[in-house]
Amino acid sequence: MKQVSGLHNRLRIIGGRWRSRQLTFPSLAGLRPTPDRVRETLFNWLAPVIQDSRCLDLFAGSGALGIEALSRGAVEVVFVENHPLAVRCLQNNLQRLGANAAQVQQSDVLAWLKKPAQSFDIVFLDPPFGQDLLSLSCVLLEQGGWLASAARIYLEAEKSLIDLPLPRTWQMIREKSAGHVVYRLAERNT
Repeated sequence: MKQVSGLHNRLRIIGGRWRSRQLTFPSLAGLRPTPDRVRETLFNWLAPVIQDSRCLDLFAGSGALGIEALSRGAVEVVFVENHPLAVRCLQNNLQRLGANAAQVQQSDVLAWLKKPAQSFDIVFLDPPFGQDLLSLSCVLLEQGGWLASAARIYLEAEKSLIDLPLPRTWQMIREKSAGHVVYRLAERNT
């Protein structure tokens, strides 16, 4: 990701203890936080399971999804992001919020998913578009042991990605689109 014009953008936390707080994130090519209305829908879907959950925010970027999860009662969120500027900004935002239940890992996501796994209840998977990272990430999550038995997996992709081959243990339970984005929620059943 290279830096593009403009120093910072803003995002707003939708709900929970940090509701309406504004955070900044750097202007980087390919970094596009999940829009407010999509996040609102997603967290309505996750409302029954978000409290006390352990979450993994892959390709974290601005951290919008993981921060929203912490705001709404997740007990822990691990953010994985490769770009150093995005990582620094995310760390600063988490510090400003006093988010002690957050961990930021600067790493390539695909390499990170090949490490020894710990189990997560919710995974946010929003990779850069047009790089064919979604399918491989799904395989690594399933095969690597990163998912609790009834984990929920949020998948965000470009609308042109119609066919998404999911692991056999995953069932799509929700799907919507907004603009050029399609977003889905899968549940792991083992």
